[in-house]
This record gives sequence, structure tokens and C-alpha cells, in this order.
Amino acid sequence: MKLRLGLPKGSLEEATFQLFQQAGFRITVNNRSYYPTVNDPELEILLMRAQEIPRYVSEGVLDAGISGLDWIMENNADVVEVADLVYSKSTPNPIRLVIAVAEDSDIKSVADLNGKRIATELINVTERYLHEHGVTAAVEFSWGATEVKVPQLVDAIADLTETGSSLRANKLRIIATILESTTKLHANRAAWGEPWKREKLENLSILLQGALRARSRLGLKMNVPEGALDAIVDILPAMKNPTISKLVNSDWVAIEVIVDEIQARNLIPALKSAGAQDIIAYSLLKVIP
Repeated sequence: MKLRLGLPKGSLEEATFQLFQQAGFRITVNNRSYYPTVNDPELEILLMRAQEIPRYVSEGVLDAGISGLDWIMENNADVVEVADLVYSKSTPNPIRLVIAVAEDSDIKSVADLNGKRIATELINVTERYLHEHGVTAAVEFSWGATEVKVPQLVDAIADLTETGSSLRANKLRIIATILESTTKLHANRAAWGEPWKREKLENLSILLQGALRARSRLGLKMNVPEGALDAIVDILPAMKNPTISKLVNSDWVAIEVIVDEIQARNLIPALKSAGAQDIIAYSLLKVIP
């Protein structure tokens, strides 16, 4: 049996392959191929545009896929959301679909878009948002390079952004956020109803989420004299409790703990000052709670 899985080709492709690699799935693909190989005989992977994946999943052409919430909504796809995978092309953050206008535009709010022209790749999502706000505007499809169309061709754009840097570079100003989108592992409802495919997807979800969880954490190991143990434990954060083991023929103990990566830069000097020695910080592949 095989699970037919659609993965995004294009801007999200490299980040997705890296995530699968960390989760234990080695994917290889030729530059012009849309059918990668993977070291799991139960997976059949197809590469396609993220915009199309939810529609093919909804229609049963694919058992499951990875694409953004924005494209699930744009396709009105009736799918099962298996897992929320918070990663994107450049950062570990969600992306936003925003409405932007020229910096010197008189348009200050969504209400000011009444009767205006808006370019976007996500027509359905944008039109629903405008309708909810009582705005009637001409929404047209953009084939790309959407930022350059303001103000010569359109009055505003609805575009996806991670950091906002491209909008700022093109002298655009955000006036509203339509939605915040994360990457979703989603499944066809019929496939989800098959026990084998459901279990396969649930296991895949555990591994992918574990890989993402590990990216923001570090493992710490250290040796501590027993006399300093209480002081060390008091300053140690932990997912649960630290692992403590006594060293053989010694009045020292070994401590192992997992911490948030951002904590480590302040924590390691504090541990050293409190008496810890031989401190080792190491990266994690997966964290499964």
C-alpha cells in the first residue's frame, strides 16, 4: 500500500525537503522531475504548485498534501487538517495575506477600497474579506510581480508576505491583514477514513511536528558537584524535570536537560557560575512530547 502525497514545488520546496530530512525521510529529485524518490516505500510523492495541492487532495487525486491554509481556503477545499506545521520559505513564522497600497496613497483603511481595483493571486479569499467588510471592489487575478502594479495599474494589492521587506522595498504600506496562514498537512476525507492511511498520516504528523519542535530547542549536558546540585536545579528550565545520574565513584552528578534555544545563551554562563562543568550543548533532531 502507498500513500500518495503532494509536496509543494517552488518557494516552499527546499524548506519542505529539509523538514522531511530532519524527520527521517530522505527525498531526492532531479531538477526537471516532478516525481521524487523517498526512502519510504509506503510513500509516493508528487511535486506541484502549492496553490493546486488542496484541490487535488479534496478531489481524491492525492491522499494528502502539504500547502498553506491560504490555498486551502482559496480552493474552498473540503479536507481534513491533520497537522499545523509552522514553517515557511525563509523563517519559522506564519505568513500573512495583507492588503497594501502605495506609501503616498489616500487609501487609509479597507473602507477606502470601495470602487477601487485590487490585484491578487487569492481572489476568492480577498473577495470574501471585502464582502465581510461591506466593500465592493474590482478584484483581478495577478500572475506574479504583484507589488509593481501599484499605483500605475491597480489601487491596491492583496499579497502574501513573510517579513514585509518586499513590500517596503516597493514603497508599499500595509492597511489590513486578511489572514495569517501556516503550512498544513491535510488529507482527503475518504483517505482519512481508511485505517492504514490514517495511521500513516498520524505517524508522519508526529515526526514532522517533532522535527519542527526540535528546531527551537537544545539539549544540555553537564557535570555538577553534589554540593551545587540544588543551586543548579533551581535555575534549570526543563520540559519536565532534568535527568540526574550519579557519576561512578564520585561526589559528582551528570545532568541532562532540554531547553529553549534562546534561553541557552544566558543559561550556560549562569550554570558555569553556579558550579557546572563540562557543559555540552547539542542540537536535536526531534522532540516528541
